[in-house]
Amino acid sequence: MREVRDRFLALVLSFGVLLSGGLAAAQTYEDALRGFTADSFNDTDAAISAVAGSGHAMAAVLIQALQDERLLFDAQDKRVFIRDASGPLLDAATGKPIAGNAPANLQPVRLNNRLRRSVEAALGSLTLVSPEPAKRFEAAQAVFKSRDANALATLDSAIAKEVDARVKKALIEARAAIVLGKADATEPEKLAAVATMRERGDHDARALLSGLSDDQPVSVKRLVADAISTIDSQLAMWSVVQNLWYGLSLGSVLLLAAIGLAITFGVMGVINMAHGEMVMLGAYTTFVVQEVIRARMPWLFDYSLAIAIPLAFLVAAVVGMAIERGVIQFLYGRPLETLLATWGISLILQQAVRTIFGPTNREVGAPGFMSGAFELGGLSITWNRLWIIVFAALIFVALLAALRFTTLGLQMRAVTQNRRMASAMAIPTNRIDAFTFGLGSGIAGLAGVALSQIDNVSPNLGQGYIIDSFLVVVFGGVGNLWGTLVGALSLGIANKFLEPYAGAVLGKILLLVLVILFIQKRPRGLFALKGRAVEA
Repeated sequence: MREVRDRFLALVLSFGVLLSGGLAAAQTYEDALRGFTADSFNDTDAAISAVAGSGHAMAAVLIQALQDERLLFDAQDKRVFIRDASGPLLDAATGKPIAGNAPANLQPVRLNNRLRRSVEAALGSLTLVSPEPAKRFEAAQAVFKSRDANALATLDSAIAKEVDARVKKALIEARAAIVLGKADATEPEKLAAVATMRERGDHDARALLSGLSDDQPVSVKRLVADAISTIDSQLAMWSVVQNLWYGLSLGSVLLLAAIGLAITFGVMGVINMAHGEMVMLGAYTTFVVQEVIRARMPWLFDYSLAIAIPLAFLVAAVVGMAIERGVIQFLYGRPLETLLATWGISLILQQAVRTIFGPTNREVGAPGFMSGAFELGGLSITWNRLWIIVFAALIFVALLAALRFTTLGLQMRAVTQNRRMASAMAIPTNRIDAFTFGLGSGIAGLAGVALSQIDNVSPNLGQGYIIDSFLVVVFGGVGNLWGTLVGALSLGIANKFLEPYAGAVLGKILLLVLVILFIQKRPRGLFALKGRAVEA
């Protein structure tokens, strides 16, 4: 009986402690609210810290309202209100809508840059215990940037409970950043924090370590110097990898722009200066498709590029065949006249697009799966560039298969290697020329679909890629698709490694000079075509 009584008394005592703690938190929260009514930056800063540490259920709502400039106060009655996004005015103390009319003399709580940083730090510490891992990760990143010492206790609690490895790592890094900024931190704590920053190894970690004060223990200074040296080596390595990625990305864009030109130039020997405008037509086709979808079927927007791909190919191919049948077929064997005629056609197409769509840039949106980026070690990869690389690879493989396994591909290869012999074998060379020009132009239209995601869609879109496309084709070997692939990737990577040292313009000039010198040694490029007519 005595045991039952003791348990009952312990339960009552625990309930009393919890109740008193809750009342104390509520009292602390309500006391903190008065700091917002003083209209003083210092008082507001103290109120932010008090609200964040109160543990009150309204704390996160109030701090978020302050960040969104929805926090109001009545200086006369010393009351604070939250303007809800849906309209009603809430009492900040209770979170309930106010009864009757709102006070007439409400003023917004003012913020400056220092207070905005305090608000971000408070929001970060309040969301460290969110049930959603993504929000906890964002909160840890916010605390890392703010280095608010008031969040240290919350961080310790969150680290002990965290089960997600990625979030736990971010929480430990945030704690290390705070410890390095604390003057009263012990030497073992600082050594562990420096080791954590060295493991993180990014620019933020290096900046944090290099900004430490000089009044550090000798062991900490030695470890900091070693960590900075290690981070510098890692950053240099990742910089090389990042440049390789940028070069691969640029090379895939050049491949898309040049692969169609490689077909027409290789099979027909036509210097088509209007090839860039085929790219432009593909980009504008994508724009038109998206405009129609936005106006009539917005739920299909994420599929807009899939819809635009066949249409862009068809539009550019039809225009290309019309150019070949209407102009170029009468100029075979006259390269200078062909060059001038296609240049004139490019001007006509540009002006036609300006007349229809206007001279300004047009917006082409990115579907959800192509938006954003992700980190791979120290490498930042954007989804749109990654998908363009995949798209270029698919087009290249599909074109190789078409040339290898279809009748049209067989006839195109025959015409490329020996046009007279192909004609003697009853291959309709004129029709093959038209289809080849249409195929090359259609692939340029596909390039326009991809380029619409990373470049401005304007009448001058194709002009930025025509010279580079010819460089790729000549460097890789006229008419050779594998040469076009190697040439595009080589020039793309070389361009990205030259840019940091020579600048964008001078880097391109140096690249042009190197290609010219290379062509002096190998006039037929990296991979010369085989065939009697070609070798003659």
